[in-house]
Amino acid sequence: MTGPSPYDGYETLAVWRDGPVGWLVFDRPEVGNAIDARMFVELERAWAELDADPDVRVIVNTGNGAAFQTGLDVRQLARDPAALKASARQTRDAELRLTAWHCGVRTPVIAAVNGTCAGGGLHFVADADIVLLAADATLVDPHVSVGQVSAYETIGLVTKAPAEPILRMALVGRHERMGAARAVQLGIASEVVDPPERLRQRAAELAATIAQRPAVELEACKAAVWAALDRVGRPCHTDRADWRP
Repeated sequence: MTGPSPYDGYETLAVWRDGPVGWLVFDRPEVGNAIDARMFVELERAWAELDADPDVRVIVNTGNGAAFQTGLDVRQLARDPAALKASARQTRDAELRLTAWHCGVRTPVIAAVNGTCAGGGLHFVADADIVLLAADATLVDPHVSVGQVSAYETIGLVTKAPAEPILRMALVGRHERMGAARAVQLGIASEVVDPPERLRQRAAELAATIAQRPAVELEACKAAVWAALDRVGRPCHTDRADWRP
């Protein structure tokens, strides 16, 4: 029996395949897995590499350390004017390439949210096909608290949940934290995993169950649902000509 097969060349992510399950793991735990200039580049590459692997049927996205994902590493980007400018342009022009949805990934994606998910990290919750939350996970949108506007994350989340609690989180900012049970109640996620230490195991179990189906069936099902969401008003980031079934 062979073990997990790692993908080489990543500095800010840990990427590997274990059987039919691909793993994309944020790996900057010392800064809450915040997205720096390097991760901006590596995320697009990692999604493409996993999606192109014929042996990967499902992708699990999670984080190392105490946080799942905390959005942009503003301090690092401030030291890299070119990267900051590129990030601002991508946001302005709706050309972000961070999540599976942004990158037109056809493979089903499970977000396994451990700990804190804040700000831009909410993109990865909004854009996943299935969301699992560790029992101690929290969602928070601090944009307004630091003089910024929450936009695409909020728009994405209101395709899953009623608008009022999402707007409340966006308007109250860092003073409003949504727990795992509340997120499931609202439809943002489908399952709370308790104890939290079982999160990756549970994600692997669910992924393995899904992976029993042929890839063509899984891709067609996902494409049909996301195409329907695009038609009812969610702005589409992908430029893939083959996205719709």
